[in-house]
Parts: sequence; structure tokens; C-alpha cells
Amino acid sequence: MQIIQKVSQTQDILAKDKKHYLHSYTNMKDFPEEDSVVYAKGDRHFIYDNDGKKYIDGIAGLWCVNIGHGRKEIAEVLAEQAEKLAYYNTFGDATTQPAAELAAKLAELAPANLNRTFFGTGGSMANDTAIKIVHYYFNLLGKPSKKKVISRINAYHGSTYLSHALTGIQSSHIGFDLAHDLIHYLSEPNPYRKPDHLSEEEFLNHLIQEFEDTIHKLGPENVACFIGEPIMGAGGVIVPPKGYFKKMYDVCKKYDMLFISDEVVTGFGRLGQMLSTEPLFEVQPDLLVLAKGISSGYVPLGATMISDEIFEVISQPKADNPYFSHGFTYSGHALSCACGIKNIEIMERELMCHHVRQAGPYFKQQLKTLEQLPIVGNVRGSHFMLGVEYVSDKATKTSFDVKVNLTKRIYFKCKDKGLIIRPIGNITVLSPPLTLDKAAIDTTVAILKESIMEVTNEL
Repeated sequence: MQIIQKVSQTQDILAKDKKHYLHSYTNMKDFPEEDSVVYAKGDRHFIYDNDGKKYIDGIAGLWCVNIGHGRKEIAEVLAEQAEKLAYYNTFGDATTQPAAELAAKLAELAPANLNRTFFGTGGSMANDTAIKIVHYYFNLLGKPSKKKVISRINAYHGSTYLSHALTGIQSSHIGFDLAHDLIHYLSEPNPYRKPDHLSEEEFLNHLIQEFEDTIHKLGPENVACFIGEPIMGAGGVIVPPKGYFKKMYDVCKKYDMLFISDEVVTGFGRLGQMLSTEPLFEVQPDLLVLAKGISSGYVPLGATMISDEIFEVISQPKADNPYFSHGFTYSGHALSCACGIKNIEIMERELMCHHVRQAGPYFKQQLKTLEQLPIVGNVRGSHFMLGVEYVSDKATKTSFDVKVNLTKRIYFKCKDKGLIIRPIGNITVLSPPLTLDKAAIDTTVAILKESIMEVTNEL
């Protein structure tokens, strides 16, 4: 009887979902014929659907749930804060203890030059805020022509109006009107797809030269900043050549540009560091963008950190308008900030970054064994941020035709076997909660291998 009731409840949810809910990034061609999975609860790196089936969450919700699902401590702190003060605006002379304490904690974790944080509700808003502040900064310096932003092909920086333009995944732009004249794109720094005649060092030099050539083409007086993910996420888990970020930063300083590091994905333990830009990529950015792991996805939260140099400029009162005229109703939301504080406390207390540094290399090593399979061209990434790229011909690195629907087929096979992965183009993405242990890593790799082999035999 209970099983029948569950099935009936699931069907009722799906009927309402299909009739009323416009999903993010919905495939409008397939959605009418496909049922969604109704996820109901989670525990560490496991997720359960409404009918009770258990899965390994191989994508942490969406790069988010770093401390794992079902944390009672988070539920308790949210309840306590909600009862005490869930929300009050933080405009002007108003603040709350959670907002102030989280901002102070981020300043402690970030590079020494980053001591001020603006809070929003997610990565898209945080990136919009970063660009708005960059433009404001140069306006106040008397350099109003410095407006153009340099991003990269296949970068992902969000999907609000401006952040969608920062995003360099060209297929996602089709049909939308975006600020294309403002954003310019460089080649993705993908060593697997570099020209065969170039060494990795020569490829790196080529990328840096392309950056300088683009600046000269646009005019250095017109270019405000560069924005980049330390490791590109939704664009294919692309790890740039060694030294890339530092050289890009040096070019920015050469041409009086600001450097924005988008650590929405790479921050808060995914690469084994609380924040990665300085310790792993040797850069102190001018602006640092955070979200996802900052609250482990338990509540919406994003942050834009700015350097002392930027703050010194924008904090000087202007005669015609002394206000910093930027903000949102939910900026510094007390409940969200309380969650962020507890989330970081759990990560530090449980030594999660240490665990990722220990388990991450093993995870990648085991995943690399899949390169022996006939359609696996490249396994790449770092620690708990990994990708598997498929090719129809290893010698030529030819991608599968989109009509083959390869990664979606592998996704469905994995899901049937109890593993959730993320299909993006010809790439499978794995970005699990940081609680993933050796047993779960072995199961993840085994299920993925079996699913790839099954789909290969079907081709």
C-alpha cells in the first residue's frame, strides 16, 4: 500500500511539474516525452528519489553540496537563525551579526589584498556585481572608456543578462539578445585540443599572445578586465597549461586591467583548498567571485570580494552622489550568511580540504583507467572536479556527432545503476560532495565504466 501511495504521489508531482514549472536549461524538444526524477532526500554523498531509490550523487547537486547532504547542524543553525532573525535589509547603516561575521571570515580565508565582500544570492549575481564595480571603479578614476571585458570561449559565468554574455558557451546564446559588443572571447586554454605541432609551453605562449593581440585590437584604453575560472567547469573541466593564470594576470597589470577570478566552482574545497586562486595558481586577483560551496547549496548565497585598492577608490564620497548605488533586497541575508559560517566551520573542523587532497589523486587515477576504453579520449581535471571526454577516433580526436546523444545515453545507464553524473556535450562531468570516500569512488568508476562499455556496444 505504501509503495502504491508513493508511486501515486510521484506521478502527481510530475504532473504538476510538467504543467507549471519552467526548468533551468530545459531541452524543449525532449522534455515533453521525458519524466523528471523527483529527488526527495540526501545523506552525505547519496541522494534518494521520491520512490526510495538510492544514488551516488556524482555532481553534488550542481558543483554545490560540498559538505554533503542531510547535515543536521545546518538545519539546526537555519532554524535557530530563522527564529531569531531570518532577514533584515543591510542597506546603509543596517547590518546583522551573520553578515559581518561571514565577511570577516572570508577576508581571513582570501588573499591578503581582498578584505571587502558584497553578498548576493548566487554566482550569476556575483559576476554581474563584479563587472558593475569594475566599470564604476574606472569611471571614478576618470577612465570611462575602459569598459570592455575579455572572457573565453566555453567559459561559464552565469545566466543573468550580463553574466550570460560573460559565458562563452556559444550554443547557449542562440536566440537571446546579450551584450555582445561589451564581451570579447579568447580561445579556451585546452591542452587536449591544442594544435599537434605545438608543445604545451608553445601553446601557453600562443594563448598569452592571443590575449595581448586582442587587447591591442580593442585598444588598451577600452579594456577593463579579464574574467576566468581557474579550471573551467561547465565548459568541459578544462585545466589550463601550467603558469597560464599567472601570465594572464601579468598581462592585465601591463595594460592597467583588473583580474577577476571566478571561483564559484573551484572554491571551498573542490580542489583541496578553501580558495584556490592564490595557493594553486599563484595569483592575487583584484576581484574574487564565490557561490555554490560557500553555503554548500543549502541556501542561495554568492559573494563578490574586492581588493583594498578598488575599495579605496569606490569608497571616496562623490559630490553629486555619495552613495554606492548598488544592492539587492537579499544582500547579506542573515539566514544565508549564518549558513555560510556554519558550512565553513564544518569544512574546517572535519578537515575536508585535507580529505580532498588525499582522495582526489586516487579518484583521478582510477578514472584515468577509463582511457583504455575505445571511446574515451581524455580524462582530466583535479581532485573532486573531473571530466571524461569521448571521441569517435582517438587518433584524430574526432568528437561524436550530437545526434548520437552519447553522453545522455551514458547518463541514463549510470542513473539506472545508481549513479548521477552530468552530461555536457561529449563530456561526462564528475564533481561529487567532498565526503566521497574510497568505496564510493570505486563504485562510481565501476558504474561509469560499465555504462560506457554498454553504450559502446550499442553504437
